[in-house]
Amino acid sequence: MSDSSTSHAVYVGSFDPPTLGHLDIIQRGARIFDQLTVGIGINPDKKTLFTSDEREDLLNDVVASIPNVDVKQFSGLAVNFVCQCGASVMLRGVRTLTDIEAEFTMSLANRALDPRIESVFLMSSDQYTHISSSLIKQIAQLGKENSAEQLKAFVSESIVAPLLAKYHER
Repeated sequence: MSDSSTSHAVYVGSFDPPTLGHLDIIQRGARIFDQLTVGIGINPDKKTLFTSDEREDLLNDVVASIPNVDVKQFSGLAVNFVCQCGASVMLRGVRTLTDIEAEFTMSLANRALDPRIESVFLMSSDQYTHISSSLIKQIAQLGKENSAEQLKAFVSESIVAPLLAKYHER
């Protein structure tokens, strides 16, 4: 572990799309750690709304004002990606008791895969506990003429237009 940094954390997810909840965890993680890498997981078996390149562009836009955050794509195991980044901390956000149970199980599996990696959990801020990517996609797809304004409660303003375009400009 001597070459891994505990002042560098990695926050992984699909970020399809990035939400205000994700941004909250990123901002708070960036205050705790000297360096935070946001890892966009690429799973070829999972159908996503945005391509991995689009998700990277969207995330780079929303984190542009946070100097100690970088965004990268990865495939494979998250613990391997954490090591590739030279970090030893995996940052995770949890919203609900269901999340806590799933994250606990994943944390145990990650520890078995690489005991050098520590998982650090941040509880979601209360105003973001109900936000999920699937909820946001539903609002974008089924919302009426004011859905752009409604979406601003869930995603950064720069994500609204690309999100609506995925559903309404076909």
